[in-house]
Amino acid sequence: QVQLVQSGGGLVQPGGSLRLSCAASGFTIGLYTMSWYRQAPGKERELVAGIHPGGSTNYADSMKARFTISRDNAKNTVYLDVNSLRPEDTALYYCQADRRNMLLGITWGQGTQVTVSS
Repeated sequence: QVQLVQSGGGLVQPGGSLRLSCAASGFTIGLYTMSWYRQAPGKERELVAGIHPGGSTNYADSMKARFTISRDNAKNTVYLDVNSLRPEDTALYYCQADRRNMLLGITWGQGTQVTVSS
């Protein structure tokens, strides 16, 4: 069964850091583009970062400085590290697997709430 299970997140103070994890099952993450998206209240879901099969990464322009996407192929897990958190980073964060290159569609994680507040 293809599944993405997210962990991490929660309540963080401004200026703090956190790591989100996305553990995949049923497929090998290194073969596909894995991405993180987020959706703030009242806003559309937006791309945060992606990591591609060859290891290259891409980021939304506004997030390059504070967000880092990585993967551990041995653990079949993708990570998103965020530092210098701001209240405007408050959102539901989603992991995505894009397997359309193999005609297998897109899979989403369950979402993880990140709240940045003092």
